[in-house]
Amino acid sequence: MSHDLFLAAKTAMAKAYAPYSKFPVGAALRCDDGRVFSGANIEVASYPEGWCAETTALGHYIMGGGGKITEIAVIAERMAKVTPCGGCRQRLAEFTTPDTKVHLCDENGIAQTVTMGEILPYGFAGDILK
Repeated sequence: MSHDLFLAAKTAMAKAYAPYSKFPVGAALRCDDGRVFSGANIEVASYPEGWCAETTALGHYIMGGGGKITEIAVIAERMAKVTPCGGCRQRLAEFTTPDTKVHLCDENGIAQTVTMGEILPYGFAGDILK
């Protein structure tokens, strides 16, 4: 079932706008109800401003009504097993649990699966702000 998430991330990567870094990235999130939200990185002339693929996917997820994220797939055209950057790890942590699966992909599919807790072991918890 995770192969379709990989395909959604790969399809999103093909839509990336990365004229400055030449580093297209795609990401896809799956909710527990089966909905998938994807996104690509989008750069702007005031590089490095712009936003990451995971951020784009999270925007679609929020606008689509949210839900419990059960797994994430990330792929980059020029790097196998790319992980979300530090900022995206924190953004994703806002909507996931430490057990949420993160699939690191290469051009052929899922190359490795880790958890949010493994890639962000000491993430900032927003509950202290309440």
